[in-house]
Formats: sequence, structure tokens, C-alpha cells
Amino acid sequence: MWSLKLTQLLPGLPEELGLECLTRLPYSAHPVASQVCRPWRTLLESQQFYHHRKKNGHTHKVACLVQALPHEPVVSESDGPKSNDSPSYGIAVFDPVSCSWQRVDPVPKYPNGLPLFCQLASCEGKLVAMGGWDPASYDPVTDVFVYDFTNSQWRKGNDMPSKRSFFAIGSYSGRVYVAGGHDENKNALKSAWVYDLRLDEWTELTQMSQERDECQGVVIGDEFWVVSGYGTESQGVFEGGAEALDFGSGRWRRLDGAWEVGQCPRQCVGVGRDGKLTSWTELDSAVRVGTCGVTVGGGTLVMGSEYQGAKQGFYMVEEMKGGQNGKLERISVPDEFSGFVQSGCCVEI
Repeated sequence: MWSLKLTQLLPGLPEELGLECLTRLPYSAHPVASQVCRPWRTLLESQQFYHHRKKNGHTHKVACLVQALPHEPVVSESDGPKSNDSPSYGIAVFDPVSCSWQRVDPVPKYPNGLPLFCQLASCEGKLVAMGGWDPASYDPVTDVFVYDFTNSQWRKGNDMPSKRSFFAIGSYSGRVYVAGGHDENKNALKSAWVYDLRLDEWTELTQMSQERDECQGVVIGDEFWVVSGYGTESQGVFEGGAEALDFGSGRWRRLDGAWEVGQCPRQCVGVGRDGKLTSWTELDSAVRVGTCGVTVGGGTLVMGSEYQGAKQGFYMVEEMKGGQNGKLERISVPDEFSGFVQSGCCVEI
């Protein structure tokens, strides 16, 4: 049953038919359609309508990337234009169906670039950005921002409970989970929290069994996996295990040997059909440095370089029968979207 009134969605048409017409609107048309009238805006922005579209197969998966923006020359009165060596980051959106790219408007609080190393998560069709370092001072921040693709607007969420950097992140059933990382004094953390998008509230979870700095988060089935990382006293020595939080019970379980000892997991953790973890760095020598993989639809967008300092390439990897990954297929990327990708996630709009 619909809790929203569906009358007069399209004059002259039955309510059900009007609803189905709007259900089939492509997500890219939602910002314009939401301005037609108040009933359309209320419907398009409702979670009930999102779940109706998802149930009927009319949502659309895109990759959202924290990407370096094109360099803009800095004007100096003494010696003319110079290139700004410190990169600024924005959010790029890649549609694997149309192979199109677009840029999300800047967060109002940070008009010149996102907090460095901020983390992204997808939650009920919305994009959540949190944490990172202030791009001017490099101080850790606790900001949380939520982007709504329906109206192309950002809103401020409730701040993270404390400052943490390089933490694991994942989302499930309207909630964003964070764990590990390090605090502002570079102490590795084993604490974990969950952010409820609808309630705009944070709740502390049971702690992991050990500290995990520079870990990677991934949701597998009904669990949030926190992969690898290292403790305060073992800086940079990545351990070979993981811990998984059961969403139902709220309990952690250890997974020894789930990851290769000594290998950094940041942004390169993949999951095979057998549930085992894989590293996108091992897929091909062309992406073994600065690797970032975002699974979207039936494939994965993989970015990386062959060696340090080389230009980052963009590739699609289709999943083959039997759950095996196919070969890298380079994709053409406009120059303004060819910047280095720091992190990303898939959003089902």
C-alpha cells in the first residue's frame, strides 16, 4: 500500500498508469521532473518510490568516483600563470550503459574541492561522502554529506562521532558502516560505528578484535568485511586477515588468511562468486599501481597504472561464466575526466 497520495500525477490517466509512467523516467530526467509540480517532487524524492522502481527493475547503476579535477592555472603577477601542483578532487559519475561521464556539483562547504581522502558509500539511491582532510589545512574532518540525484542537491548529515582517517566503509539496508582507520594522533582504531541515513543518527558498534589502519570495507551478503590493515605498533605492515560484522547479530568474526600478508587493500578488493577476496592489482600489469575498482552492474570499472608516475588508465572488466573475470577492455575517457581516481562506489539510482 502507498502511503503517498497518487492523485493527479498525470491528468486524465488512472493513478496506477500515471505512477507507471513516472516509474519509467530515466534517473537523469528526475531533477527536471521534480520541478514540474509538488506531487511529482514529493513522489520522486520519496523512499517508497525508489523501492518501487528498484522492485520493478527501473533503477540504474552508476560508478561515483572521487577524482582529481583538471588543473587550473594560478595567476601570479610576477611570472604569469602557473599550474597548481596540489590537486583538487570532485565527484565524477560514469554510466557503464551509455559510457557517459558527468560531474556532480561541489559540496557547498567545499566549493574548491572535496576533503582529501574522503570516503564514499551508496545508500538507498543516494551518495554519502564522509570524513577526509580539509583541503586547505589538511586537518581531519568529521563532515557527512548526502547527495540526492533526484534534485541534484547536497544536504549536511550528522557529523561522524570522532575524527578518523583511512577507515573501512560499506552500506547495507539504509545504513553506512565505518570501522578502523586512525585518529588525529595517528593511533590505529578498532572501533566501529553505523550511520542511519533516514534517522540521521550514529550508533556505536561492538569493537573489532584488533586495530586496523588503512583497511578496506566490503559488503558480502549479510556481512560487512573489514579487510587487512595494521596496528599502531606495526605501521605499514598489512596483515593477512579480515573481520566480518554480521548485520543480524552485530557480532564480529575473524577470517584468518583472507588476504595476502603485506599487500595494501585500499580500493583494490574484489569479491569472486565463491565469496573469496581478490585483488584488482593482480588482474593485469597495466593496473598494478594506484589501483581502484568499482563493481557496477555485470562488470567492474578498474583504474590503475603500470608504474608509479604513469598516466592512469580506465578499463571495464566483464564477469564471465563461472564467476571468472574477463580481460581488461580500455574505455575512452574525455580529458576532463581522466584525472587520478582516489576511491569510488557503485550507486543504484
